[in-house]
Amino acid sequence: MTYLWIKSFHLLFVMAWMATVFYLPRILVNVAEAGSEPAVKARLVLMGRRLYRFGHNMFGLAFLLGLTLWQGWRVFPGVLPNFGDAHWLHAKLALVALLLAYFIWTGRMLKRSESGGALPSSKTLRIMNELPVFVLLGVIFLVIAKPF
Repeated sequence: MTYLWIKSFHLLFVMAWMATVFYLPRILVNVAEAGSEPAVKARLVLMGRRLYRFGHNMFGLAFLLGLTLWQGWRVFPGVLPNFGDAHWLHAKLALVALLLAYFIWTGRMLKRSESGGALPSSKTLRIMNELPVFVLLGVIFLVIAKPF
């Protein structure tokens, strides 16, 4: 039962983090399209900063719970399963690291925009906004199918 609670909270925080991964680039698109409206741009940057901070917190909680699920069998033997030879998990973690790098990259673009730096075009940002969907699909497939 403990395992199911930890897994449920892990999924909750992962979903919250993924919402920020999907929405932060959309805020960047709006910042890029705000043009010469400083009040709109300032409000969007403020929203983006708050969202980025929220995303960091959600990732941290998801990470801690995921680490507990992965290595918790050492602390709670018999309560949590051992994922020792689960190679699908290594592939999943690589994709999660890719999503984290993407999240940090969007946060840096937000910071650059806040300090007056240029952003890529809104079309480029819209395309970049779609990429995490495919990476997340890979994560979901690996978790459900456990192909290796």
